[in-house]
Amino acid sequence: MLRILGLASDAESLYRAMIGEPHQDVPGLAAHLQWPEERVRHALDELARLALVRPSGDPPGELLVVNPELRLTALLTQEEVRLAERQQQIANSRQAVTEIIDSYHNAVRNQRGLEVERITGLEMIRARLEELSQECAEELSAFIPLSRHPADSRRAVRPLDENLLGRGVHMRSIYLQGALNDPDMTTHFDWLTDLGGRVRTVATLPLRLIIFDRRVAMVPSDPENTASGALLLRGKGLVSALCSLFEHVWEAATPYGQEPINDSRTGLSSQARAILSLLAQGYTDDVVARKIGVSVRTSRRITAELMSQLGARSRFQAGVLAGERGWLRGATAEGGGPV
Repeated sequence: MLRILGLASDAESLYRAMIGEPHQDVPGLAAHLQWPEERVRHALDELARLALVRPSGDPPGELLVVNPELRLTALLTQEEVRLAERQQQIANSRQAVTEIIDSYHNAVRNQRGLEVERITGLEMIRARLEELSQECAEELSAFIPLSRHPADSRRAVRPLDENLLGRGVHMRSIYLQGALNDPDMTTHFDWLTDLGGRVRTVATLPLRLIIFDRRVAMVPSDPENTASGALLLRGKGLVSALCSLFEHVWEAATPYGQEPINDSRTGLSSQARAILSLLAQGYTDDVVARKIGVSVRTSRRITAELMSQLGARSRFQAGVLAGERGWLRGATAEGGGPV
């Protein structure tokens, strides 16, 4: 039990025996413990080294036990100091290891041409968007999963869009179909297309995305909570993958001004198919409504109609039955990727 203080098991056993049997000489302690005398002398040397016993002058040659409350407490305090120093060394080492790991990852990112910049705060995000828009020379592509654009946001982006289009930048934007139900949004689309921008809509979008000149992409750090900040991504491989995603969704999206085409096999709209896909994944009414850009009331109405059409007793069962009947085949492509 006292090994942490430097006492081996023999020394501890002898120390306890000397406390219980004081004034014993070596032969007496050997008899008491049933040890050879040499074993007792070896343990006594260890106790003396730790100052747990001391020689007595009266009678000469006898060893006395030092008050354990004083000496053992002192040894324990020394060990606590060593432990605290060790913990500090470990903490310093952990910090050094973290710095080395960060250096390694930074080196790997640089070697691979991959850079990630984290941006927090709405004003900082807007400032970086303005900088990137000014630097954009050829093409801007965007997923905008909004069913309505707050007036202050429209005021903030309009000068940027106007400047981009005025400089001849090819600008393509994909919005939610639910945005077509908002007069302010359709007015914005009319303004944007009059300036030369191209707008299309889909039932759902996987995330907010802006790609500048196919070399820099901005995405939310948390797609489910855009207020958490944004990530600015560079690197040919990663940005090329996002460009491919955009092109895939763009080809399946409906140009602004045209009516979405219902699925020829099921007669379902892409919005209804997207709702079924979301139901199959177990999303709540609030999340489904947000992802397709409609009110919760509208989402529930469409869900109820689909449940009735499928003969489903629950929302989740409706999604499962739709999948079994093949109604969801291709739904993710129409919805702009996994939802």
